[in-house]
Amino acid sequence: MKSLLYLLAMLVAGNLFSQHLISGTVVDSKGLPVVGANIYIDGTYDGATSNEEGHFEFETLEVGQVHLIVSYVSYETQDVTKAVTDLQNLKVVLREAVNALDVVVISAGTFEAGDNSKVSVLKPLDVVTTASALGDFVGALQTLPGTSTVAEDGRLFVRGGSADETQIFIDGIRVFTPYTPSTNNTPSRGRYSPFLFDGITFSTGGYSAEYGQALSSVLLLNTIDEPDQEKTDIGVMTVGGALGHTEKWKRRSLSVNASYINLAPYAAIFPDRNDWDTPFRGAQGEAVFRQQFDSGLLKFYTAFDTGSFALTQEDINYEEGVYVHLKNRNWYTNLSYQGTLGNGWSVHSGVSYTLGKNEIELMESKIDNREQSAHFKLKLKKHFSNRLKLSFGGETFVTNFDEDFKEDALAVSYGFSNSISAAYTEADIIFSKQLALKAGVRADYHHLFQSMEVAPRMSLAFKTSKNGQLSLAYGQFYQTPSNDYLKFNQTLEAAHTSHYILNYQYVKDGKIFRAEAYRKDYNNLLTYDGQQPTFDSDFGTDGDGFAQGVDVFWRDNKSLKNVDYWLSYSYLDTKRKYLNFPEAATPNYANAHNLSVVGKYWIEDWKSQLGLSYTFASGRPYDNPNQTKFMAARTKSYNSLSVNWAYLISPQKILYLSVNNVLGIKNVNGYQYANTPDANGHYNRRALLPGADQFFFIGFFWTISDDGKSNQLDNL
Repeated sequence: MKSLLYLLAMLVAGNLFSQHLISGTVVDSKGLPVVGANIYIDGTYDGATSNEEGHFEFETLEVGQVHLIVSYVSYETQDVTKAVTDLQNLKVVLREAVNALDVVVISAGTFEAGDNSKVSVLKPLDVVTTASALGDFVGALQTLPGTSTVAEDGRLFVRGGSADETQIFIDGIRVFTPYTPSTNNTPSRGRYSPFLFDGITFSTGGYSAEYGQALSSVLLLNTIDEPDQEKTDIGVMTVGGALGHTEKWKRRSLSVNASYINLAPYAAIFPDRNDWDTPFRGAQGEAVFRQQFDSGLLKFYTAFDTGSFALTQEDINYEEGVYVHLKNRNWYTNLSYQGTLGNGWSVHSGVSYTLGKNEIELMESKIDNREQSAHFKLKLKKHFSNRLKLSFGGETFVTNFDEDFKEDALAVSYGFSNSISAAYTEADIIFSKQLALKAGVRADYHHLFQSMEVAPRMSLAFKTSKNGQLSLAYGQFYQTPSNDYLKFNQTLEAAHTSHYILNYQYVKDGKIFRAEAYRKDYNNLLTYDGQQPTFDSDFGTDGDGFAQGVDVFWRDNKSLKNVDYWLSYSYLDTKRKYLNFPEAATPNYANAHNLSVVGKYWIEDWKSQLGLSYTFASGRPYDNPNQTKFMAARTKSYNSLSVNWAYLISPQKILYLSVNNVLGIKNVNGYQYANTPDANGHYNRRALLPGADQFFFIGFFWTISDDGKSNQLDNL
């Protein structure tokens, strides 16, 4: 009996401690052997390296289920989990890692601007060193393809869309009133300082399902996550002054900017065509507070600005002109948080609040309006692998608008309250280094209209060569009518458009080339009768239209020593039946041809950068009542050459000079016609000219930083 038990024990021990052979072959996605791959059982020293045929084999004493790890540089690591007895004659296929530098990226309709961007067509300081931009980020973006030159307005007009069709977000949270208000034939400006942002994404179409309430474009501004050092910026300009400071602590930082603008001294030296009672003057302040946590970043951004002006403008229907007095106050603040939740989950949440007030005197009329808007957002993302990411989220937009109108004995109030709730989901799938897909769907519910819109969107990118790729994009987009119309009528519908985009992009050694063709189809556009929308207008949403064209962009900062330049060209064909148009026609803000040439040249001996910016735009349509065809006339072409000079006085002191339209070309923005014809039945007109043909700017900028070297020329 003892002999039998001893024999059984020996058999069990022999089975427990017998060695198992692990064997197989490692190949790539093309079936070619991978030489030198590392193969081992997780948690042990048992393993081997693949030979020239990709073959490997080794023995192990492990039993049961194990994790066989197969890894090789530039390939994704594979984890083969099986019973140890099943790990023979394996065929392990390694896929290329998609986090390599030459992986395909989605590029259809999207321009990136930022030092941290993989494919960046603009850098942050391009905003302030582009001659025609005058320090306005919108002015710099107007040198990119897809935008139309509407010099008298100053806002972004993208691919046949009006300025209201572009929405702006700061740190992913919506800005409801991004521009300073102005009067007719006087351009507005973006409210926010470019120095607080380190990244800009400008989508001219086909953008992510994360963003809604925009028919043509979204502009994403990202504030600096973490400043590199403490510094103070001082600016003294011909139009005012600016002061900024950044303070850093161990895990938090604060950046503040303040500026004051007063055009009275400038207007006294360089009178323009306007009869100013009070030239524009205004003050602006911004602050960004950042708090780092172990698993995330909290940012609090706030901006306040106030401005006013009073002038009398020439008008063909009023011999004494039209008096305009405007006061504006605007406060915008947002709170955002981005962080990780563990197990591949991350979160991005935020809230914004906008309070805007306008007090307007127009001839004998007084108009006071007030807007309060808020945006609440929650976004979750699951990172399954480098090849698959899934995002989903929800948000709510809330707007309350009221307006009081007074003229003589008439006093009327208008207004509305509206909220929009939205949800979306979107997947980012990288099939290989050559092929990537972004697909999603968005649903918006308009509480005011009691209607739901569902908008599918998709972008596909295919790498055609080491440096080139093709991208396709398709999407449905919806947007609520603007406050100017909702204040009179709240029974409308959201406007709708479909985007179709084909893009080719080539990037190599400091050079980038982009060519993009697109088509946009509109329906549910707003319509009304009469000359101007009023409370008794007959409003509808039965308008439609289209926009199609081609955009081309080229930038090169390597071929010519110390030279950086870019060229952009856009062709636009568009018509729409909307507003009070009696028939489909090209809107008066749309140019068929737009060309921008921007160049910068660094002269080492002079410690200077010279810049130029040339803009050409073909004539824009306008309606001549002396002709029978609607919107058939065209203005003459727009031409403007701007130059600037930045001189480095010392490592942290810069003298900056610029002249817009240095040649003094007499551009015409359009024509105003008399309300009634003369005795011969002819409608007289006057040309709508810019307030000034040229603008001169001189500024002195001084940066005081920890390293003693930081200045606004560092990143050029």
